[in-house]
Amino acid sequence: MKTQFTETVVGLFVLVVAAAFAFFVSTTIGDKRSSGAVDLIAHFSSIGGVANGTDIRLAGVKIGTITDITLDTATYDAKLTLSVRADVPIPEDSVAKIVSDGLLGSAYISIEPGAEDAMLQQGESFEYTQGAVDLLGLLGQFAGNSSSESAEE
Repeated sequence: MKTQFTETVVGLFVLVVAAAFAFFVSTTIGDKRSSGAVDLIAHFSSIGGVANGTDIRLAGVKIGTITDITLDTATYDAKLTLSVRADVPIPEDSVAKIVSDGLLGSAYISIEPGAEDAMLQQGESFEYTQGAVDLLGLLGQFAGNSSSESAEE
């Protein structure tokens, strides 16, 4: 009988801790979103390796995440919605690039700030973007050039 009582108390404790954690996570995420995140748009010809929730970084510091990815059927480009902290102004001539952490690292969006005085506002688009680099394609081109050069000699 005492074992069942102990198991019940421990189970209730675990449920209370889980509920507190869920409440904390939901209020923290809600606070970040409502504290003034700005949604910016970026169009890329190739988005290899990025998905919803992927980091957006400026100078290596995380300043936001990707919140939506759709296909622009007029241009056949990927249209990404980037949710960026409102306290980080992004100049209008900034570049959004898809880069990776090393050769086998995960991809993320890197923003290189421009020199304009005007800043991107809610819903505006990056004028300059650079899509993901196809490493296998580059290696294939490099290997193809190396073999054709050695064949000519």
